[in-house]
Amino acid sequence: MTIAVSAVILLGVFVFLLWRYARLPLWQAAICAAFGYYLAASSVGPEIGNGLRALARFIAGLDL
Repeated sequence: MTIAVSAVILLGVFVFLLWRYARLPLWQAAICAAFGYYLAASSVGPEIGNGLRALARFIAGLDL
């Protein structure tokens, strides 16, 4: 059984947890989100996606 979770959701949960439990100010969490959208729209966005897919394939291939 394979469970696919978007990197956007994982990073969103991570920032939420930082905001909630590590007392990350809300304005800094908003900057994290804005930077993520800016980065995804840039020319580097597809390369980041390719790197994340390669990392996911590597992790999926590990025989634990």
